[in-house]
Amino acid sequence: MVTNDIEIELRGRLTHEQYLTLLATLQRDGIYKEHKHRLLLDYSTFLPGEGVAERKQDIRLRITNGVPEIMTKIGGWGGDEHRREISIVTEAGSFDRLVETYGILGYTRAIVAERHTEVFEYQGFEFALVTVPNHSYYFEIESMAHGEADVSRVKSEMRAICSEMKLEIFDDAGFYAYIEELNREANTVFEFKDFEPNYFSKRYAI
Repeated sequence: MVTNDIEIELRGRLTHEQYLTLLATLQRDGIYKEHKHRLLLDYSTFLPGEGVAERKQDIRLRITNGVPEIMTKIGGWGGDEHRREISIVTEAGSFDRLVETYGILGYTRAIVAERHTEVFEYQGFEFALVTVPNHSYYFEIESMAHGEADVSRVKSEMRAICSEMKLEIFDDAGFYAYIEELNREANTVFEFKDFEPNYFSKRYAI
Protein backbone atom coordinates (compact mmCIF):
# COMPACT_ATOMS: atom_id res chain seq x y z
CA MET A 1 0.00 0.00 0.00
CA VAL A 2 1.35 3.43 -0.95
CA THR A 3 1.55 5.82 1.98
CA ASN A 4 1.55 9.61 2.03
CA ASP A 5 3.70 9.68 5.17
CA ILE A 6 6.83 11.80 4.80
CA GLU A 7 9.76 11.55 7.18
CA ILE A 8 11.01 14.90 8.48
CA GLU A 9 14.44 15.24 10.11
CA LEU A 10 16.33 18.24 11.44
CA ARG A 11 19.96 17.80 12.47
CA GLY A 12 22.80 19.72 14.02
CA ARG A 13 26.30 19.09 15.30
CA LEU A 14 27.10 18.99 19.01
CA THR A 15 30.28 19.50 20.98
CA HIS A 16 30.98 16.96 23.71
CA GLU A 17 29.81 19.49 26.31
CA GLN A 18 26.60 20.20 24.37
CA TYR A 19 26.00 16.46 24.05
CA LEU A 20 26.23 15.96 27.81
CA THR A 21 23.99 18.97 28.52
CA LEU A 22 21.35 17.85 26.04
CA LEU A 23 21.53 14.27 27.32
CA ALA A 24 20.86 15.49 30.86
CA THR A 25 17.91 17.59 29.66
CA LEU A 26 16.35 14.69 27.77
CA GLN A 27 16.90 12.30 30.67
CA ARG A 28 15.13 14.77 32.96
CA ASP A 29 12.31 15.99 30.73
CA GLY A 30 11.94 13.34 28.04
CA ILE A 31 11.06 9.66 27.88
CA TYR A 32 13.96 7.32 27.22
CA LYS A 33 13.19 4.86 24.41
CA GLU A 34 16.29 2.85 23.52
CA HIS A 35 19.96 2.63 22.65
CA LYS A 36 20.71 1.88 19.00
CA HIS A 37 23.91 0.35 17.68
CA ARG A 38 23.68 0.75 13.93
CA LEU A 39 25.88 -0.22 11.01
CA LEU A 40 24.92 1.44 7.74
CA LEU A 41 26.06 0.70 4.20
CA ASP A 42 25.33 3.66 1.93
CA TYR A 43 25.67 2.78 -1.74
CA SER A 44 24.38 6.14 -2.96
CA THR A 45 27.74 7.91 -2.66
CA PHE A 46 29.09 5.82 -5.53
CA LEU A 47 26.13 6.01 -7.89
CA PRO A 48 26.89 7.82 -11.18
CA GLY A 49 26.10 11.53 -10.89
CA GLU A 50 25.12 11.26 -7.22
CA GLY A 51 27.34 13.71 -5.36
CA VAL A 52 26.64 14.47 -1.72
CA ALA A 53 24.78 17.72 -2.43
CA GLU A 54 22.96 16.48 -5.54
CA ARG A 55 21.64 13.25 -4.07
CA LYS A 56 17.94 12.59 -4.61
CA GLN A 57 17.83 8.99 -3.42
CA ASP A 58 19.50 6.85 -0.81
CA ILE A 59 20.11 3.16 -1.39
CA ARG A 60 21.16 1.59 1.88
CA LEU A 61 21.44 -1.56 3.90
CA ARG A 62 21.58 -1.26 7.65
CA ILE A 63 21.45 -3.35 10.76
CA THR A 64 20.23 -1.89 14.04
CA ASN A 65 20.50 -3.84 17.29
CA GLY A 66 20.80 -7.02 15.24
CA VAL A 67 17.82 -6.30 12.96
CA PRO A 68 18.75 -6.09 9.22
CA GLU A 69 16.89 -3.69 6.98
CA ILE A 70 16.70 -2.62 3.35
CA MET A 71 16.27 1.15 3.32
CA THR A 72 15.46 3.51 0.45
CA LYS A 73 14.87 7.25 0.85
CA ILE A 74 13.55 9.40 -1.97
CA GLY A 75 13.97 13.18 -2.25
CA GLY A 76 16.65 15.78 -1.59
CA TRP A 77 18.44 15.78 1.73
CA GLY A 78 20.15 18.30 3.98
CA GLY A 79 20.22 19.58 7.54
CA ASP A 80 16.47 20.16 7.21
CA GLU A 81 14.84 17.50 5.05
CA HIS A 82 11.60 15.73 4.28
CA ARG A 83 11.64 12.56 2.20
CA ARG A 84 9.67 9.43 1.49
CA GLU A 85 11.15 6.45 3.28
CA ILE A 86 10.69 2.83 2.27
CA SER A 87 11.89 0.21 4.74
CA ILE A 88 11.87 -3.59 4.54
CA VAL A 89 12.96 -5.43 7.68
CA THR A 90 14.48 -8.87 7.14
CA GLU A 91 15.17 -11.78 9.44
CA ALA A 92 17.96 -11.75 12.01
CA GLY A 93 21.21 -13.14 10.62
CA SER A 94 20.46 -12.12 7.03
CA PHE A 95 22.59 -8.96 6.79
CA ASP A 96 25.58 -10.54 5.05
CA ARG A 97 23.24 -12.25 2.59
CA LEU A 98 21.70 -8.87 1.79
CA VAL A 99 25.16 -7.42 1.15
CA GLU A 100 26.01 -10.37 -1.09
CA THR A 101 22.75 -9.96 -3.01
CA TYR A 102 23.39 -6.24 -3.55
CA GLY A 103 26.90 -7.04 -4.75
CA ILE A 104 25.59 -9.52 -7.31
CA LEU A 105 23.11 -6.87 -8.49
CA GLY A 106 25.99 -4.47 -9.13
CA TYR A 107 26.14 -2.43 -5.91
CA THR A 108 29.78 -3.14 -5.17
CA ARG A 109 30.98 -0.07 -3.23
CA ALA A 110 29.49 1.53 -0.14
CA ILE A 111 30.32 3.95 2.62
CA VAL A 112 30.29 2.10 5.95
CA ALA A 113 29.11 4.16 8.93
CA GLU A 114 28.88 2.93 12.52
CA ARG A 115 26.77 4.92 14.99
CA HIS A 116 25.60 4.70 18.61
CA THR A 117 22.37 6.55 19.40
CA GLU A 118 20.36 7.35 22.51
CA VAL A 119 16.72 7.82 21.57
CA PHE A 120 14.15 9.81 23.54
CA GLU A 121 10.60 11.02 23.09
CA TYR A 122 10.44 14.75 23.81
CA GLN A 123 7.33 16.91 23.43
CA GLY A 124 5.83 14.38 21.05
CA PHE A 125 8.89 14.10 18.80
CA GLU A 126 11.68 11.56 18.50
CA PHE A 127 14.94 13.09 19.68
CA ALA A 128 18.17 11.19 19.02
CA LEU A 129 21.68 11.89 20.29
CA VAL A 130 24.20 10.29 17.96
CA THR A 131 27.81 9.38 18.67
CA VAL A 132 30.19 8.88 15.75
CA PRO A 133 32.81 6.62 17.37
CA ASN A 134 36.12 8.39 18.01
CA HIS A 135 34.98 11.47 16.09
CA SER A 136 31.96 13.66 16.92
CA TYR A 137 28.34 14.04 18.04
CA TYR A 138 25.13 15.31 16.50
CA PHE A 139 21.40 15.41 17.21
CA GLU A 140 18.39 14.50 15.13
CA ILE A 141 14.80 15.49 15.80
CA GLU A 142 12.36 13.47 13.73
CA SER A 143 8.67 13.16 13.00
CA MET A 144 6.26 12.12 10.27
CA ALA A 145 4.05 14.42 8.22
CA HIS A 146 0.90 13.06 6.63
CA GLY A 147 1.24 14.47 3.14
CA GLU A 148 2.99 17.53 1.73
CA ALA A 149 0.41 19.92 3.19
CA ASP A 150 1.42 18.86 6.71
CA VAL A 151 5.19 19.32 6.24
CA SER A 152 5.46 23.04 7.04
CA ARG A 153 3.46 22.71 10.27
CA VAL A 154 5.58 19.84 11.56
CA LYS A 155 8.84 21.55 10.61
CA SER A 156 7.75 24.75 12.34
CA GLU A 157 7.04 22.88 15.57
CA MET A 158 10.37 21.06 15.41
CA ARG A 159 12.29 24.27 14.76
CA ALA A 160 10.59 25.93 17.72
CA ILE A 161 11.77 23.13 20.02
CA CYS A 162 15.34 23.41 18.73
CA SER A 163 15.23 27.18 19.27
CA GLU A 164 14.00 26.75 22.85
CA MET A 165 16.86 24.33 23.50
CA LYS A 166 19.38 26.68 21.83
CA LEU A 167 20.31 24.03 19.27
CA GLU A 168 21.72 25.11 15.92
CA ILE A 169 20.31 23.24 12.93
CA PHE A 170 22.58 22.52 9.98
CA ASP A 171 21.97 24.56 6.86
CA ASP A 172 22.47 22.50 3.71
CA ALA A 173 26.04 23.66 3.12
CA GLY A 174 27.03 22.87 6.70
CA PHE A 175 25.38 19.46 6.53
CA TYR A 176 27.10 18.49 3.27
CA ALA A 177 30.45 19.63 4.68
CA TYR A 178 29.91 17.47 7.77
CA ILE A 179 29.04 14.42 5.64
CA GLU A 180 32.21 14.94 3.61
CA GLU A 181 34.21 15.25 6.85
CA LEU A 182 32.73 12.02 8.19
CA ASN A 183 33.51 10.22 4.93
CA ARG A 184 37.12 11.37 5.13
CA GLU A 185 37.74 10.90 8.85
CA ALA A 186 35.27 8.47 10.43
CA ASN A 187 33.54 6.29 7.83
CA THR A 188 35.19 3.59 5.74
CA VAL A 189 34.67 2.17 2.24
CA PHE A 190 33.42 -1.36 1.63
CA GLU A 191 34.47 -3.09 -1.58
CA PHE A 192 32.44 -6.13 -2.54
CA LYS A 193 35.54 -7.79 -3.99
CA ASP A 194 36.75 -8.13 -0.38
CA PHE A 195 33.54 -9.77 0.82
CA GLU A 196 33.72 -13.11 2.60
CA PRO A 197 31.25 -15.03 4.81
CA ASN A 198 30.46 -13.21 8.06
CA TYR A 199 32.41 -10.17 6.85
CA PHE A 200 30.51 -7.63 8.95
CA SER A 201 29.80 -9.76 12.00
CA LYS A 202 33.53 -10.43 12.34
CA ARG A 203 34.45 -6.74 12.11
CA TYR A 204 31.60 -5.03 13.96
CA ALA A 205 30.16 -7.63 16.37
CA ILE A 206 26.67 -7.28 14.86
